[in-house]
Amino acid sequence: MPLLGGIRPPIALLCVLVLALAGLTARVLGPDEDAVVPKAVLSSQQYFAEDGAIALRASIDERVTDLQRTATALSQGKPIAPERVLSDLGRTYQKWTGTTVVDLKSADVLATRGETIPLGWLDKDVLTGDRALTPRMVRLETGDVRLMTMAVLDWTDRPQQLLIASSSLSVPAINLGPFRTMAVVARDGEILGTAGFERAEALNSDQERKELTFLHRQMKQLSDQAAEHTEQHPVRAKEPGSRGYPGVSGTLLGGEYNGRVATAGYASLASSDPDEKRSVAAGLGLTVVALLPVVQQQTGEQGRELFGLAAAGVLVLLGLLAAGVLWATVQRPLLRLFLESRRLARGDLTRPVTVPRWGEAARIGAALEQLRRRLEAGVDGSDGDPAAGPRRRHRIGGRGPLALTAVLLLVWCVPVGLLLNRTDGSVSVPTTMVNDQRDRTDLIADRLRRALNEAQADLVSASRLIAADGADTEAATRVLDDTLGKHSRYRALYVVDGDGSVRARAGSDPHAWSRGRKLPLVRVSGKGDKEPVVQAGAPVPGRDGGTLVGEIRVEFLNSLLTRPGLGEVRVVDSDGLTIAASEGFLAFEEVPSELSDLVRAAGVRVGAGPVENALLSREGNSVTVVAAAPFSGGGVTADIGWTVVSRQDAHRFEIAPYEREDRSVLAGMLGLAAIILCLGWIHLVIVRPLRALAAGAERLADGDLKTVLYPRYQDEVGAVVRSLELLRQQAQALRHNQQALRHNQTRRTAAPRSGDGGR
Repeated sequence: MPLLGGIRPPIALLCVLVLALAGLTARVLGPDEDAVVPKAVLSSQQYFAEDGAIALRASIDERVTDLQRTATALSQGKPIAPERVLSDLGRTYQKWTGTTVVDLKSADVLATRGETIPLGWLDKDVLTGDRALTPRMVRLETGDVRLMTMAVLDWTDRPQQLLIASSSLSVPAINLGPFRTMAVVARDGEILGTAGFERAEALNSDQERKELTFLHRQMKQLSDQAAEHTEQHPVRAKEPGSRGYPGVSGTLLGGEYNGRVATAGYASLASSDPDEKRSVAAGLGLTVVALLPVVQQQTGEQGRELFGLAAAGVLVLLGLLAAGVLWATVQRPLLRLFLESRRLARGDLTRPVTVPRWGEAARIGAALEQLRRRLEAGVDGSDGDPAAGPRRRHRIGGRGPLALTAVLLLVWCVPVGLLLNRTDGSVSVPTTMVNDQRDRTDLIADRLRRALNEAQADLVSASRLIAADGADTEAATRVLDDTLGKHSRYRALYVVDGDGSVRARAGSDPHAWSRGRKLPLVRVSGKGDKEPVVQAGAPVPGRDGGTLVGEIRVEFLNSLLTRPGLGEVRVVDSDGLTIAASEGFLAFEEVPSELSDLVRAAGVRVGAGPVENALLSREGNSVTVVAAAPFSGGGVTADIGWTVVSRQDAHRFEIAPYEREDRSVLAGMLGLAAIILCLGWIHLVIVRPLRALAAGAERLADGDLKTVLYPRYQDEVGAVVRSLELLRQQAQALRHNQQALRHNQTRRTAAPRSGDGGR
């Protein structure tokens, strides 16, 4: 028999799979590994570091883009004094610690604002070559590190001037929560800026000062490790086929102090999309590290060793019973038929055939016995076999043992997959996860607010260029086309006069812009349409009532809301109607009931303004973490009344009860897969051919000697078919001999005697 043919391989495979699944069950359903910190908490720190890296990258790239755009716009207009350049720049963007204008021909400082910018780092390599005017990190005399951004002011009738702006590499102004700290780290592990550490003089006890010293030491050690890890290539640092953050990110565990363990997440600054233009910030080699001390926990439970072994033992017992059923009802009768048919084909007709008790094997065995008696008696069977008697019909064939085997294994798979380790609404969720959901939602709200402020600031810059061109509509259209091409956030730009008419436009069709002093410069309209219309406006200087309006794409807002580990994120207005979402949504649809109360609570002013909040919602067997963060801070979007809400199913967290439930479901699914594979194999290779063979054997026993039996498989069933074909050929030869004998006898009887014819 072939190595992989016949009945033995699928039964052997079933035994191997059952034993392997039993070993896996004892491992995964047994005791959990004693984790110092839950995986969900570590993953949350990684996500927080990624969010911080995204915010820092966007901030640095925006500074570079704004400075270069401003220099380009100024160079296209009439020459202005250096002092006015810095004044207009500081009035439009409040993001630089110092600015300077230098004459490139004479190297004289023409104007300066803010902190003093040293110029010793300026040389030929900075101003020429492939990396000309690339932002540089420069250390000041005070020891602080500043990012120097440069742009050239180029007028036709004046020498070129270099516009330099310095900015700090501090942690982005985001909500870190009460205990988290964050640092910006250079390639060599040097900490360039931190946020979240309390001042030592503000602490009340020596114990708190010791803990602060411990956290500082842990931040330094973990920053060195993070800088080393981020030196890897982003593709090699990830699991094969994994997606997510484009840079290098991960988690680290530090030391333990006073029952709390230092956990950290790190993320390198990377481009938002490798297919897009390269990020300036991504080339600086910076890393963001988020540190959070977490109470040490143990996730293991006593008695789970016996629990896993008991489940594995039951599976082995049921697997042995299933294999025994297949051996007794399928393999053993089939092998017996193979031996009996081969004996008859070799001419041993003296001993009766041992007929199995039931199923297709019994039908084939009865047919073999009937053929044996006929061949032994020398009868071809054309007139039937009166001694055979009525044939027994077996309703339960070879499918019966397969069904019984499946039931035996399903007795284990169904309870394990559907009933074992099931969770309910009483699952304990770490408080850290609720706090991180709140803080990360507030971070998304801050990121969205800054993006809208930047969009309006870009409109202010473009409106000044339009004002400088006077009433030239073609020049205004060129400015709009240029701005629209440089910024993917807009879908339309247009200039609206005081009477509401559109004087110049670029992009898609404009919508109406309502005038009013009390109306915010960033607003939403389009109720009843397929999608909201988000508009930002900037007055055009020198034109009474003239406004530059930009319509912001909803897809751009949606992209800012999509972050791993936060679940569903939405932006709602003051009425609780959806404006944008990380997943599909209907324009201006109301938020779910569990979020509506949270939105109203977030809008309540506490102290200086509304604050973010989060809660753990338990409804039935589901546990959900929801959070809301209203817009707060500076800029034109501070008072528009928008709120970012998020909802995450706790089942998505890597918490021990949910992991055990997932592993139980996996074990049940693997058992089901083993049943389908092995029993399907037996049905296709053995049971179905055996049913066809039984029908052919009965026809042969009934006297059908013309139908040739062809073996299709090189296994036990094929061997029985070949033996039956040999028996058919023997019976056919016997029939031919008997017909020839009758013919000869008939001829002898009919021929006249030769002597009688002469008389």
